[in-house]
Amino acid sequence: MEEVEIHEWGSGTSPSRGTTAVDEGEDVESEETLWPDVSDRTMSPLRERILIRRLREHDERAFAEFVRAYQNQVFNLVFRMLGNREEAEDVAQEVFITVFKNIESFRGDCRLSTWIYRIATNHCRNRIKYLARRKTQEHREYQDEIGRLQPREGVAGQPTAGQVERPDQMAEGRQMETLVQKAIKTLDEEHREVIVLRDIQNLAYQDICEITGLPSGTVKSRLHRARLALKDKLKSVL
Repeated sequence: MEEVEIHEWGSGTSPSRGTTAVDEGEDVESEETLWPDVSDRTMSPLRERILIRRLREHDERAFAEFVRAYQNQVFNLVFRMLGNREEAEDVAQEVFITVFKNIESFRGDCRLSTWIYRIATNHCRNRIKYLARRKTQEHREYQDEIGRLQPREGVAGQPTAGQVERPDQMAEGRQMETLVQKAIKTLDEEHREVIVLRDIQNLAYQDICEITGLPSGTVKSRLHRARLALKDKLKSVL
């Protein structure tokens, strides 16, 4: 198979801020999705079936069409998980090659997009483990950048579930957005995963459960802890 060149990874997927916070006591399922300008992740069932059939026939034009349909979504996911554009471009390419080579294993028991996200998430996990074995200065760089901002006095006390800000509500301007992304990158892998899938990719809890293999209650509690951890990392500038 000839390599498909992909231009302008992630174009049009810059995160935009949400408009409202989650009110205290509001059911978690009613949360407004974050950064909603991620391109549409669904296609009609008929188009999806035709595309899958053509991919199984190793139709390279179908592969190019498939890449165009999903490249922004895949890149946005892996970039938020990895926090590095070059690494994200690498992993995104690997995801599409994996899909093309393994399309026969797609059983159709979930949406194609969910299956793609599962593959992308697994690739990210593997890359994160690989990167963790290399010496990096990311934590020090993050602390240095935090120190350049004027700290503000925070509110004492542990926030409730309804008071835990979401990443888009923390992101005030490009500088804060950069800090939020760097803070996400320093989260534990399991926390980073759920916060990216839910708060950045806007996936439903059912989809996240299918991707991660976790029960709904675990996903929700892990997401809450991830938001608390993210807030704690940014407390000096919030």
